[in-house]
Amino acid sequence: MRIAVIGASGRMGKNLITAIHDSPSCSLGAAIVKTGSSLVGADAGEMAGIGTKLNIMLVDSLNACVDDFDLLIDFTSPKLTLENAAFCAQHKKAIVVGTTGLNQAEIQKLTDCGQQTQVVFAPNMSVGVNVTLKLLDMAAKILGDDYDVEIIEAHHRHKVDSPSGTALKMGEVVAEALGRDLQECAVYGREGQVGARTQKEIGFETIRAGDVVGDHSVWFATEGERIEINHKASSRMTFAKGAVRAALWLADKPAGLYDMQDVLGLK
Repeated sequence: MRIAVIGASGRMGKNLITAIHDSPSCSLGAAIVKTGSSLVGADAGEMAGIGTKLNIMLVDSLNACVDDFDLLIDFTSPKLTLENAAFCAQHKKAIVVGTTGLNQAEIQKLTDCGQQTQVVFAPNMSVGVNVTLKLLDMAAKILGDDYDVEIIEAHHRHKVDSPSGTALKMGEVVAEALGRDLQECAVYGREGQVGARTQKEIGFETIRAGDVVGDHSVWFATEGERIEINHKASSRMTFAKGAVRAALWLADKPAGLYDMQDVLGLK
């Protein structure tokens, strides 16, 4: 499988190029940077710092490399991701999307692209996070409404969306397990005289500081005890490896919208 990486010069892009290079089952087909970037024409391997040339030169558009890849991995921004997904659907290229901050209308557009090509979309590509989601589903179903639920997440200072896509996904999983609508029961931060928490609300707290890659903690608390289910990411490579795993899984799948729970066989 020939994989293209868009946003190749960013932190995730470099990790993705390294993860693809380290996998024996795929190869880097193309690496795309911003239009007009001074890096255009540079070798992707040298740019990513993997210690060898890959003989893949950086380009600044998908049109410039449309014949060089089978699947695109995209961790960019909602607007650009939707443009890239539409391009892939038009040209019958598969796509793995790790972009966060998409709203429901934007997710529906990814679903529409899934009618024409294979799409994996997940707010977090980490295998560990997706196992954590399964544990949260199990815990919520067993503990029920007797336990208060609070979700705390921390990321680096540069993250632009809040709460994180992973935190929201955790909330969705818990809410669904408890028979609730997250849009109705979510509480985002508390300040002032807000009164006692209601029985069915799911609280979110957000921290943005330094270079935190990604920490998530879900509390199930009641009188006399508290259960915490935590996941801490110490390197973006965990997301890159998960994305490559998703790409390889898509190789023999029909068109459709999938997520990491599908990839890992957790459904």
